Amino acid sequence: MMQGKKSLSSSDDVSDINISPLIDMVFILLIFFIVTTVFVKEPGVDIARPFAYNAADLEKNCVLVAVTQNNEVFYGGENVGLHGIRTIIRRAMQENDRMPVIIQADVQAHAGTVARLVDECKLGNAPAGNIHLSMEKSN
Repeated sequence: MMQGKKSLSSSDDVSDINISPLIDMVFILLIFFIVTTVFVKEPGVDIARPFAYNAADLEKNCVLVAVTQNNEVFYGGENVGLHGIRTIIRRAMQENDRMPVIIQADVQAHAGTVARLVDECKLGNAPAGNIHLSMEKSN
């Protein structure tokens, strides 16, 4: 009656499932996602940006530079000054010559400081069309 079917009894050994290939695959996926993740360096200071009525979202992979109300230039949480930003921009442009530079200027920052910062970015080989000012979106 039950010729083709085999039943398991308590004396039969159940073979273990080998999960080591599964663990290897999970580690490979983890490494893949870590390598392909885009890391954005924040300027490291809080600034009050002016409002804009027509704002556009830009790429995540960019160089973020901040100008505080005391006209200090920050990149990556460090005060690099106007003269230190040129080498940072030049290094970023060697990696990707189309990488946008986003300047976050405080409302109280002097326009002359922001203009000099734009000039330093241009001297660091950033294309003029890839230098943007970041403003707060208004509703």
